[in-house]
Amino acid sequence: MKTLLKNKSNLTTYLLGIFLFALSLIVSTLLNKGAVKTYFPFTSVILLTIATWFLYKRENKPLKELGLSLNFKNLKFLLFGIILIAFVYLLAKYLRAVYLGETINLSTALNTKALLFAFYTILPTVAVEEFIFRGYLFKKTIELTSVVKANIIFALLFTSIHFFDEDILSHPGKMILIATSIPVGHLLFSTALLKSKTLFFPIGLHLGNNWASRHLISTDSSGNSIFYITDSFQFNTWPGFISFVVLWNLFFLLVILIIWKWDKIAMYLSKKSFNFII
Repeated sequence: MKTLLKNKSNLTTYLLGIFLFALSLIVSTLLNKGAVKTYFPFTSVILLTIATWFLYKRENKPLKELGLSLNFKNLKFLLFGIILIAFVYLLAKYLRAVYLGETINLSTALNTKALLFAFYTILPTVAVEEFIFRGYLFKKTIELTSVVKANIIFALLFTSIHFFDEDILSHPGKMILIATSIPVGHLLFSTALLKSKTLFFPIGLHLGNNWASRHLISTDSSGNSIFYITDSFQFNTWPGFISFVVLWNLFFLLVILIIWKWDKIAMYLSKKSFNFII
């Protein structure tokens, strides 16, 4: 980090970026009230987009550096991210149910309005987090150091904000889960950004993950999730819990590897298909 900030210009860039992002969040908090908060909770996203545009403008670069152009190629990654992570999350929950002997049920009376409106309400939060933790400053850190160092720095920052919860801080098991799964989540989102070259992909993944955890499959049987779990397993020993946490994270690390290598995997599969036809 000392090497990163030893150049006065780099230090100025980071301080300006932090200031503009913080200012955007403060102003949006003041504006995001009443009807605005209820019907259009995107003030922070708009302000962060403007701040990001200004930071790139200083370097004579467009927002295309983060793949924020509103074209079909970029926007399809948003939808693809939602669908991909929803499938992955459901598969992970199914494997958990098989492993722990839980039962997955299909909700019979779905609150369709709540399920769909949740995408709208969750989107601003995940977009803000992506701008902050996988946006301009993350790309700038890669440019000045390396992908590995940038991922370590921003994984720690991303993880730290998830600890600001009294329920988590008072529960050792949740602290361990957060400390291990959130860095993996960062790696998933950053890999998606670097591979697709658009921030829309990690936004889609993040949105799909948060939506799936609440509305695709949960323990809620009231119709606010498509599937719900009964006979939910409760861990009584640390070895069993730690084993599950390791397996859960390994599963998502495999997904990250597939995203990172998807071009080579696609090429390999196409060759296999071609050879099979011949």
